[in-house]
Amino acid sequence: MMPRKDDEVLVDLLDVILRDGVVLRVDVIVSVADIPLVGLKLTAVLAGMDTMTEYGLFEKWDAERRRSALTRRQYGDSRNRVSAGSNETNTTPRTDTTPGANDRNASSESDERNEKR
Repeated sequence: MMPRKDDEVLVDLLDVILRDGVVLRVDVIVSVADIPLVGLKLTAVLAGMDTMTEYGLFEKWDAERRRSALTRRQYGDSRNRVSAGSNETNTTPRTDTTPGANDRNASSESDERNEKR
């Protein structure tokens, strides 16, 4: 068996971590003179997005990102487009299909009107 380069081992390690995932759990207690003052319980997950969504992590975030990408693809991202020969941006209102979105849109429109006053 031939020795391998270090960078290949690192790539293999990253492949395994992203494919399978790693969970780190840490308990920290800060004490002064044997008197515990602060306790921390930390959990960190490192994995690829496919692995995280497979285990149910970031499901809501993933669904929102996919929905916004689909909306941009269907209707185009009109927020950043400038019409030809004009210096004004296209301000076509965008609709949001998430539950309660109409309430958020209505409140943001009233906030914008109040700011203009």
